[in-house]
Amino acid sequence: MAAANAVRAAGRRSRRLFDIFVAEIPWTVSSKELKEYFSQFGSVQRCQLPFDRDTGFHRRYCWIKFSTPEEVQNVLQKDTHILEGSKLSLKQQIHRRRSQRRHQTE
Repeated sequence: MAAANAVRAAGRRSRRLFDIFVAEIPWTVSSKELKEYFSQFGSVQRCQLPFDRDTGFHRRYCWIKFSTPEEVQNVLQKDTHILEGSKLSLKQQIHRRRSQRRHQTE
């Protein structure tokens, strides 16, 4: 039982490690379309597009996880990303370990 809980917790932590944060996503774009768009830069492992429970619409931002750091650099090298006529805003996520985050707040 404890081993199963540890495996689930490790899975939740690894899902939080995304490479790119994307904002200003048009309402009409789905996670499938985002994954297809970003797959031109490399292998997209995961695309997390959160939805608002009250409205049923996505929140116009997502996180993208790539297979390698080189693929992330491919995305960041392109100046402008446009999807359905809207310019997307991208930021690279910084992966830090818990111990590093704890020391920064002290």
